[in-house]
Amino acid sequence: MIPIKDAEKIVNDIDLKPKIERVPLPDSLHRVLAKNIVSQINMPPFDKSAMDGFALSSKDDSQRYKIIETIAAGDIPGEGIRKGECAKIMTGAMLPEGADRVIKREITAERDGYMHIVEEESVKNVCRKGEDVKIGDTVLKAGVLIRPQEVAIFASLGLASVPVYKKPLVGILTTGSEIVEPGRELESGQIYNSNAYSLSAQLCQVGADVEYGGIAVDDEAGIRKQVTRLFKKCDVVIISGGVSMGDYDYVPGILVKLGVKLYFRKVAIKPGKPTVFGVKGDKVFFGLPGNPVSTFVIFEIFVKPFLYRMMGYDYQPPFNKAVMKHDFKRKKSGRTAFVPVKFGEGFVEVVEYHGSAHIYALAKANGLLQIPVGVNEVLKGSTVDVRQV
Repeated sequence: MIPIKDAEKIVNDIDLKPKIERVPLPDSLHRVLAKNIVSQINMPPFDKSAMDGFALSSKDDSQRYKIIETIAAGDIPGEGIRKGECAKIMTGAMLPEGADRVIKREITAERDGYMHIVEEESVKNVCRKGEDVKIGDTVLKAGVLIRPQEVAIFASLGLASVPVYKKPLVGILTTGSEIVEPGRELESGQIYNSNAYSLSAQLCQVGADVEYGGIAVDDEAGIRKQVTRLFKKCDVVIISGGVSMGDYDYVPGILVKLGVKLYFRKVAIKPGKPTVFGVKGDKVFFGLPGNPVSTFVIFEIFVKPFLYRMMGYDYQPPFNKAVMKHDFKRKKSGRTAFVPVKFGEGFVEVVEYHGSAHIYALAKANGLLQIPVGVNEVLKGSTVDVRQV
């Protein structure tokens, strides 16, 4: 059994070379940018009006201004502005030559084809060419996780496609003769397959593609056949169950026979001690305990950061500082514990939690409280870091 920090280092030290592809602009959301984006245009591409009003020269102190044209957004201005003249202009429209100021419409009056300023203001109400972005500026750097904000930037630069890192294909296999798919009626001794669907949801949140391998009953030959199929097709394989020390925990032995190098089989973590990690060539394997809270926690701690790194993203789990509402105590402190908690408004409290099979506790939680090795209690009023999930 190895400490959690050692296990994390082993996973993080696996050498990865993310591949690059171009995807259509609408498909870039939640992907990771693979190359720096350098602007080929100025933004704005011309001097434009920041509001509806009248364009004129800031040096012109005439008493009234002849309105020589109306410029809508998208129009090309006609004649330039001379002394005593102005152009009625709309928000976003190009300024005519000779104009460097826009008087907003609310402080003007129009009479007989002339504009009169009825109230002074100091601002020019103009967006200058290139004031946001200039040609040659690096707008976004590789490694950015693309949000709607970045999609808008790509579109503003005229990009119809975006270079991103390829998504890994992750295979999921659930083991256990007692496991049945949702929708079927349970028979005595059976339980529903929650792990495959929680893992699929977590993978979708990360942005990975999912290959569902179904349920493998507790038969060594059958499990080996299903694992082999997933290994051939997928970049990463996650197996839930069958990784501990029981008579039917075939997974570690199967992997060894398939030539997988196992880096660890037990981690000093609670829940999730019987966690397996191995590599064969460019294929990666995670063996997760069968209890659903263990599966969820191990994915968050080990699998999610690894998959993000496969996609070129330096994922840093979000932590929030909060104050304990109540004392928390545990009997054994030999492993790092992750306890489901609810936090908000600066406080955190442990939710009712019966152990690694108590999946319902996670529905009440929005964070995990990490309790280090050797710590038996966290007292009320203590400030703690909560890992958001």
